[in-house]
This record gives sequence, structure tokens and C-alpha cells, in this order.
Amino acid sequence: MKYLCSIFLIAMLICSCKNSKENNKQPNIIYFLADDLGYGEIGVYGQQKIQTPNMDALAKSGMMFTQHYSGAPVCAPARYMFLTGKHAGHAYIRGNDEWAERGDVWDYELASQDPRFEGQRPIPDNTVTIGHQLQKAGYQTGLFGKWGLGAPQSEGVPNLQGFDYFYGYNCQRQAHNLYPPHLWENTKKDLLDNELVAPRTRLDALADPYDAISYVKYNQNDYAPERIHEKALEFMTKNKDNSFFMYYASPLPHLPLQAPKEFVDKYRELLGDEDPYIGDKGYFPNRYPRATYAAMIGYLDHQLGELIEKLKALGIYNNTIIILSSDNGPTYTGGVDFDFFESSKPFANGYGRTKGYTYEGGIRVPLIASWPNKIKAGSTSNHISAFYDMMPTLCDIAGIEPPQNIDGKSFKAELLGNEQQSHDFLYWEFPSYKGQQAVRLGKWKGIRKNIFEGNLDIELYNIVIDTLEQNNIASQHPDIINKIKEIMTQEHEPAENEKFKFKQLGDE
Repeated sequence: MKYLCSIFLIAMLICSCKNSKENNKQPNIIYFLADDLGYGEIGVYGQQKIQTPNMDALAKSGMMFTQHYSGAPVCAPARYMFLTGKHAGHAYIRGNDEWAERGDVWDYELASQDPRFEGQRPIPDNTVTIGHQLQKAGYQTGLFGKWGLGAPQSEGVPNLQGFDYFYGYNCQRQAHNLYPPHLWENTKKDLLDNELVAPRTRLDALADPYDAISYVKYNQNDYAPERIHEKALEFMTKNKDNSFFMYYASPLPHLPLQAPKEFVDKYRELLGDEDPYIGDKGYFPNRYPRATYAAMIGYLDHQLGELIEKLKALGIYNNTIIILSSDNGPTYTGGVDFDFFESSKPFANGYGRTKGYTYEGGIRVPLIASWPNKIKAGSTSNHISAFYDMMPTLCDIAGIEPPQNIDGKSFKAELLGNEQQSHDFLYWEFPSYKGQQAVRLGKWKGIRKNIFEGNLDIELYNIVIDTLEQNNIASQHPDIINKIKEIMTQEHEPAENEKFKFKQLGDE
């Protein structure tokens, strides 16, 4: 009896020590970033045709934000602003920059064979990222998915920008094929079991566009999102006893239209027959475009569910915060039927209003955060926030100080149910699509577009009652217009990169 009591006491002591260690460990952080996922493409945000049970369950277990914004309406600058805590007026990267002075970087075959033509212009080696901050705090840091902020063999590769481990696409252009010939594992190529098929490849001249056999070459063996996901699960398993930060930057549902057959077949049955998409603008043709697009989001949702199950199996779910968002609004091209799916609902849909533009459909994005026993399950927040708030928020969660020279503000208190004041305003500028600036000022939204064509007029919308941004009321509120002009002037600093400068705003 005395022996059994001793065994019991030892077991209790081991359990107590384990629980104490777990309670004292900094929380794991997973930032799960979709690519071009629209505000209206998740069930809890109103999607009716695409099923997202795991995203919906994440919202039910945590907090759903209704007024969260990307830092930019396209990939690279949005990611830079998330990583650095700086808004577009102070950022080094303010638009997509393909570093074209190297040569024909859009030659997919050339870039696939020679890394000197792959990847985007590198961020400087003195950049301070959230990865750097969390590394200093003792976190193991991993990036899985799409990078786009520094070409191979440059100072901008993930392993030099705060990430202990990287697996995925270095280059945004190479991500225009979800069955690529290679991905990157840290600084080395990982060759996949796929033939090189350039994104501009069209159907064979005599192919029947209504015959699924005509599209076989676009779906090969190694599906990049699956390979990336496998590496993410391995990283979690390897670091289950450490505090880790996982930046899961999925390439889904960014074009091209490619998804595993079982997921496509599910939506073919749900959505019915449809006409094929025969391809344009550098994206692959697809026999079932609606079903495939829905399948890509469904597959992304499935992967989120697998991550959560892995956390539970490893016994670390309760000490992990999961944050889900999207880098910008949905696309308007490449076979995506944004009207059918109401991708930007309740905001305006389509070209000029979604990806690439500072209207709500281009920059208002979903944000869901779940942290067991910390974030109230099933809660909703109207807190106004942006990508550049993530740097200080994640630092706050980890219990460390953020860098001094940033634009973001932590909203950890909001996550924990303590209402806090948001920014006085949010600011954007975007040196593409003819040049744009935008300001969110309470209920007001000011947009200046076509700057490169000499336009400096500002459109004004009350986005609380005019979510579609259809009623420009600038002439009725000159005082608000003047405030927005002041903000646009004070927050804009000339970019270091000549490509991002606004000559019309006085940049030299």
C-alpha cells in the first residue's frame, strides 16, 4: 500500500511539474494568412455556397472582427506591413516589385532554372520583423507558404529576416502554379515530382474545352499547398516543447484554379455543371472554374482543421493562439466568378473595387482569433485595426516590447475582452493602379485615386451607412475633407524606392 501511495505521489508531482511548465511557457502563436480570400468568402462572414466549417468553428471558439484591414490591396506590401508594423506611408515595400532590372523575370522557365531571376526585390538586411522580435524572446520561428519579400541568394530571404525555418515559395510569380517544379526549404531548392508547365500554357489547339481530359497537364503529382502543410505539421511536432511562432502564409485561394480532385468533385456535385474557363492573363484554363475555386477555399479550411487537430494531439492547443486573416480582397480575374460567390459581400464586387484598390472590398479582410481560456468564445469585435497592428499585438502576447519606430498599436486588450481605443485614423497609399491614397477616420472613408493622372480630389463616404461606397459626399463635408488631406500629407514620406514615389505629391 505504501508503495502504491509513493507511485501516486510521484505521478502527481510529475503532472504538477508538467502543468507548471506549460502554464509558464510563452503561448505558441499561429498566424494563418490566406491569399486573396474575400471578406464574404467565409461562412461566418456570410458565405452561402462555399463550406468553411473549420473557420466557422474557429470563430465560435474565439473572436470575430468586423473592421480589420489589410495594410495594402496586394500581396507583398501587405505582408511587409504585417511583419514590420509600419503603414504604407513609412514602409520600404509599398507595392509589388518584381526587381525587373535583372532581366526577364516573368519568364517562368528561366526563373525556375536560375534563381537569379526568381523572387521579388529584397527587403533590407536591417529590417526588424516580428520574426526577429520573437526569436529574441526565445521562440522558434517558422514560415510556411509564400514569401515575396526577397529573392533567393539575397539579404531578403526568410532565414535572414527572422525565421529559423522556411518552406514554400520564395517568389510570387512562381506561385502562379500550384504544381511547381520546386519549392524552397530554407535556402535550398526542394525539387518536386512535377513537370515544368508555364502559367501562360494554353489548351492544345485541337483540345475539346468541355472534355476534362484536355486539362490533365495542369494537375500533376505534388500539390504545393499539401507539401507546405506537411512541413508545417512537422514543425509543430518538432517544437511541441518549445514556444513557437508559425507564420502560415498559404498560397490559397490565389489563382491559378488548381485543387485536389476530391475537393473539386464535391463542389461539382453541389454547384452543378458549368462552362469551362479557357484561360487568359497568365492563368491556367480550368474545366470547372466555380467548383475549383470553391474547392481551393474548402481545402484551405480543411488544412486549418488539421492544424487544430494536431495541436490537440500534441497537447498544446490550450497554450496556442490562432489568428486567421487574408492579405487583401478577392481577385477579379483568372476565371473567378466573384459575383456568383459574392466574394466581397457586403462591399462592392469586381474590378476597381476589390484586389488592387483601396475601397473596402480591396482592403477590409476577415480576422478571427482563438485562444482557449483567454478569448471569450463566440465574441465579436468592432475594433478598427490593420495589419500593422499585428507586430505590437504579437509582441504583447509574447510579453515583450515592440520596436519603437512603428505605426501599429497592440489590440491584445481587445482580444481579452477589455475594450480599448483604436487608432485615431488608418492610412494607406498604393503606388499602382494609377496611384491611390486612403484614410479611415471614424465613420468616414476618404479615397484619392488616379493620382498619377494628376487627380488630387478626394472621394468621401460614410461607410457605416454606405458600405458599398456609392454615395460620394465630399462636397457636403469640406471640414472632413480638410482633415483627411492633412492626414494624407503628414503620413506620406517619400519612398526609398523610386518605383513607389508620388511625383504628384511632391516626391523628388
